[in-house]
Amino acid sequence: QVQLVASGGGSVQAGGSLRLSCKGSGYSFHWYCMGWFRPGLGKEREGIATINQDLTTTYEDSVKGRFVISRDNDKNMLYLDMNDLKPEDSGTYYCARDWSRACAMETQRTGAGMTTWGKGTLVTVSS
Repeated sequence: QVQLVASGGGSVQAGGSLRLSCKGSGYSFHWYCMGWFRPGLGKEREGIATINQDLTTTYEDSVKGRFVISRDNDKNMLYLDMNDLKPEDSGTYYCARDWSRACAMETQRTGAGMTTWGKGTLVTVSS
């Protein structure tokens, strides 16, 4: 059974940092594109960051330079290092697995190609 379990959310003050983690199981973790998403204003969800099988990454504009997505294929772990957090970064973050090794542009933006989703982990940033 394919499963994703996210953890690491919490409450921090603006300017602080958090590391989100996501454990994958039940499939060949290293093969698939993975990503982090959160609900967006006026839309179901927005892509925060994705990482392909070949370790190429994409980021939503507002998090570039502050967030870093990474993966440890030996441990079946996906990470999101969140630095210089802002109140607008608050929300529930979801990790997800794509159907392929490289996420399409639409998937990077909306998660449309993601086939498996973990339960969210809540991030709250206070000013």
